[in-house]
Amino acid sequence: MNLQTLLGIELPIIQAPMAGVQGSALAVAVSNAGGLGSLPCAMLDTDTLHRELAAIRAQTTRPYNVNFFCHQPPTPDAAREAAWRARLAPYYTELGLDAANVPAGSARHPFTAEAADLLAAFAPPVVSFHFGLPSPELLARVRSWGAKVLSSATTVAEGLWLQDHGVDAVIAQGLEAGGHRGMFLNQDISTQVGTLPLVAQLVRALRVPVIAAGGIADARGVAAALALGAAGAQVGTAYLLCPEATTSALHRAALQDASSRHTALTNVFTGRPARGIVNRAMRELGPMSDAAPRFPLATGAMGPLRARAESLGSSDFSPLWAGQDCSGCSAVPAAALTRALADVGAPR
Repeated sequence: MNLQTLLGIELPIIQAPMAGVQGSALAVAVSNAGGLGSLPCAMLDTDTLHRELAAIRAQTTRPYNVNFFCHQPPTPDAAREAAWRARLAPYYTELGLDAANVPAGSARHPFTAEAADLLAAFAPPVVSFHFGLPSPELLARVRSWGAKVLSSATTVAEGLWLQDHGVDAVIAQGLEAGGHRGMFLNQDISTQVGTLPLVAQLVRALRVPVIAAGGIADARGVAAALALGAAGAQVGTAYLLCPEATTSALHRAALQDASSRHTALTNVFTGRPARGIVNRAMRELGPMSDAAPRFPLATGAMGPLRARAESLGSSDFSPLWAGQDCSGCSAVPAAALTRALADVGAPR
């Protein structure tokens, strides 16, 4: 079964869910253009999630995807948190912030029974997960309204695990991809491989369709993935300059600057490896730091630094998530970009 038949879409293009830089508007635009628009839900409270789902349902009758994290919330480690705050203290002083008033916790939450209850009223046709899958009970809830289930794999072992646990398709997240690594069987970065080798390996190993993700910036990248046997492509970074995205002005400027050619995996913003444009925080604190609290707790102490720096026009402490190829970023409507990625009416 090809991806279009499986998901009920016209084009083999999935817009990657990108928390913090988009809402329902981008998802609607992509779905209405024939691709699969995605809504990132890990940072949405219940009321906001309900509003966003209502907005999608009001603006499209096409299939769409809602995406959730499946991480296990860590037990807070007071000693590690104190060490992390001490490491950040000079920056608090530099920016005139009170280190004694650092907030705790994070806005990133895993999929819950409460979220499943809310989703049931909307019955989204596709539900995708990052960092594995939820409990069998929660997954059964998602299946109960007929949703197709997708999840990210960064290794063949993860792809086989997801297939054994009943996903309808596996997203092959290569090392080039922007944002958080979807790795969940272990946290060994040396296991991570590029998109094209990962796609080729997963296509050979799996019975379910494989969706390529990471470093795909244009129709040629999509074609390369399809040539290796992928059923479709998931694209994120290329959409960041679209008018429907909520990407900040500082992030947009970084994407259009030569600095966007230098990305790296870092854990200093959230506590988990994620790819972004290298900035001051990544250079001076990491990019991978043993001091950072476990995901997503590192976010708490970094948040005030980000807010103050951004208010001063600086992205020194901002997570500028981006993949290794930003060349496809363009300030064009998401519908046009979606069709161009599928080489439908693409400029010659």
